[in-house]
Amino acid sequence: MWRRNALTLSSKLASPSQPLFTITPKSHHHDLLARSTFTSTESISASDPVNRATSASVFGMSSLAGLANHYSQCYWELSKARLSMLVVATSGTGYILGSGSSVDCLGLCCTCAGTMMVAASASSLNQEIRADKQNVFEVKNDALMNRTRHRPLPSGRITTPHAIAWASSMGVAGTALLACKANMLAAGLGASNLVLYAFIYTPLKQIHPVNTWVGAIVGAIPPLLGWAAASGQVSLKAMLLPAALYFWQLPHFMALAYLCRQDYADGGFKMFSLADATGRRTALVSLRNCLYLLPLGYLAYDWGITSGWFCAESTILALAISSTATSFLLNRTTKNARRMFHASLLYLPVFMGGLLVHRISSDAEQYLPLESPNPLFDISSSSESGIVLTEEAAIPRKKTKQARPQIAYASVAPFPFLPAPSYISS
Repeated sequence: MWRRNALTLSSKLASPSQPLFTITPKSHHHDLLARSTFTSTESISASDPVNRATSASVFGMSSLAGLANHYSQCYWELSKARLSMLVVATSGTGYILGSGSSVDCLGLCCTCAGTMMVAASASSLNQEIRADKQNVFEVKNDALMNRTRHRPLPSGRITTPHAIAWASSMGVAGTALLACKANMLAAGLGASNLVLYAFIYTPLKQIHPVNTWVGAIVGAIPPLLGWAAASGQVSLKAMLLPAALYFWQLPHFMALAYLCRQDYADGGFKMFSLADATGRRTALVSLRNCLYLLPLGYLAYDWGITSGWFCAESTILALAISSTATSFLLNRTTKNARRMFHASLLYLPVFMGGLLVHRISSDAEQYLPLESPNPLFDISSSSESGIVLTEEAAIPRKKTKQARPQIAYASVAPFPFLPAPSYISS
């Protein structure tokens, strides 16, 4: 019997098809217990309205937060927020320069907010409007460029009607804010700049290389808008910062267009650098406009906008960016184009900062003549007597006899800046 059992065991070990040990399944009552526990938990959760409402609210809040995060990111990219903040900085600088000795902080904030809305609207429309006769609203050109294919519209993260609604609401709200809190001149400049950027500059990008010069005009308007919002008018002094921005933008965008030539060609944009195979004309345009920046510091000093220190600082800045443009002209390489581009990025904030640091407040009260000690008379530089009687002198006064001091008599003609002699009233 022992031998039989041993033979049986050895035969099982020799045959791998038969398992040596058998695992018994779970008992039936354990299965029923687990099933009943699961069923009871499910029934409790299904029968409890509080738990059901809580889970639904948590799910709704999470989905709402996800939607808010998604659309806020799309709006941020549509508005080109960093570029729009640069526009706001130029508008704010123009507001401060046009404010005189005191700056209205509330007016400055409202002007910056309105400018930000209008700039966001223009940037959003710039991504939507294209010069295609069959379809005005399209994004296929951005989808062809590596620099722009990940934007919300080309990537399909937001629909075109949604983007148009966002851009329209921002444009209307920004223009209304400028009209209510600043003045109609500032609102008109903001609305005209929006139309110029979205409906003239954007189609021109696919028609003619002159689009770069039109874009430079668009970039020069925001500081003029800020000055108009602060002073309510546009004067010759208000043109200084817009002129600087106009001349600065040309070397800035020429360098960018030279660096991204292939990208612009793939997108179908007519840039100046694409028609210039050698890059010589692109470099000449950049250098010429850098040289135009040289006299701006002296004009700011001569017009009484800044002190003489700014004249020296502005000249040094203009010479620095002109040197990079000269290097690009002599050796037209990607490295020199990038150096000129980086120099342009440094020029603008330093130039605007110098304007604000060295500005001279143009308060009209500082230039009022001093009042005469005698209210009856006003002393001027008349060639005959040096004394001009005002209307107040015609009022009859009670005559009082006073002595005529010799010093007062001698001071009438030779020294008209001294007080009027007292004997004349007698």
